Amino acid sequence: MAKPVGSKRPSQRPGRGPAAGKGKARPAAKPASRPASGREPGQELGGPARTGARGPAPQRPRLQDRWAQEPEAAAAPAAPRSAGAGRPGPAGAKAPSASPRARNTGPWAPAARPRTGPRPAKAVPAKAPAKASASGLASRAKPQAGDRLQKIMAAAGVASRRACEAIILEGRVQVNGVTVTELGTRADPKRDEITLDFQPIAKEAPVYILMNKPKGYMTTVKDDEGRPTVMALLHGVDARVYPVGRLDFNSEGMLLLTNDGELAQRLMAPAFHVAKVYMVKVHRMPKPETLDEFRGGFRLDGRMLKPCGIELAEKGENPWLMVTLIEGKNQQIRRMFAAVGHPVAKLKRIQFGPLSDPALKPGEWRFCSPQELAALKAL
Repeated sequence: MAKPVGSKRPSQRPGRGPAAGKGKARPAAKPASRPASGREPGQELGGPARTGARGPAPQRPRLQDRWAQEPEAAAAPAAPRSAGAGRPGPAGAKAPSASPRARNTGPWAPAARPRTGPRPAKAVPAKAPAKASASGLASRAKPQAGDRLQKIMAAAGVASRRACEAIILEGRVQVNGVTVTELGTRADPKRDEITLDFQPIAKEAPVYILMNKPKGYMTTVKDDEGRPTVMALLHGVDARVYPVGRLDFNSEGMLLLTNDGELAQRLMAPAFHVAKVYMVKVHRMPKPETLDEFRGGFRLDGRMLKPCGIELAEKGENPWLMVTLIEGKNQQIRRMFAAVGHPVAKLKRIQFGPLSDPALKPGEWRFCSPQELAALKAL
């Protein structure tokens, strides 16, 4: 049909109908398709849509509204968010991985470490068994029952325990025919055969002797230089006794000899503080301050000595002093007075613990009485 001349095309905009009285109205144009952005024409993001003659265009609900319409998703606990993750999605969506390492996918992705359970233990290479040394075998071969060898020897009257230790180190002691040179060796005198220089030792009856040692004798069992010892003064004594403590070569006085190693060890131990009293003749009278220094504790060769008792026994140009010691350092009295300018001229021990006998002359000896023995063992 030919288009009439001068006719006008009706407007397609919404809200306006065809012109009144001007021909037949054409059908309304189809609404335009929704753009790719997903919103109505004229609708701003998150804002209201324009209204036209046909009413408001359908509006896409926002994300918050969709969650509100799904109560099951709203009631479900939110998935844990990892660092850098966005806001949670709707129900059924896969939660993002908490570990960034899990995001790596593909054939080159590293194997995921198990999140539960203990870590697998690392394989530790087994150590080779240690080889048994000769010293270890020797230590296991030592007899563990019985008493120490030096204690048995001292109880048998061989010598003091300290002297027996020196004898063992010299290789003079045998146990069951084998020479012993170690101090930790133990033995049983009832089961093992113990010999000294291949001569059997036997426990003797205890013997206690009090001697007034004269000058010119060594307080030992024997002397390497050939000087006389106190053992030469004993006659008619078969027991193997030895002196307890020491007295200098030029000193005299009370000396105990015994074969009781236990008692000798206790009397010589510093912890028991066995008192020993001496008569000392010195050159010139020391000053009272010097004697007070001895009484309070004197420092000798850089070592502090224990306090000692000092009393004036006899006046004179070279007086006699009575000195009481509770420790027995080597030549302690002579060294003390020599350090302050008063050398010792004579020294005599008049008492050893509870033992004392003024009637006993130098070089004489006697057996201790039961009362003296009881007093010794009570220390």
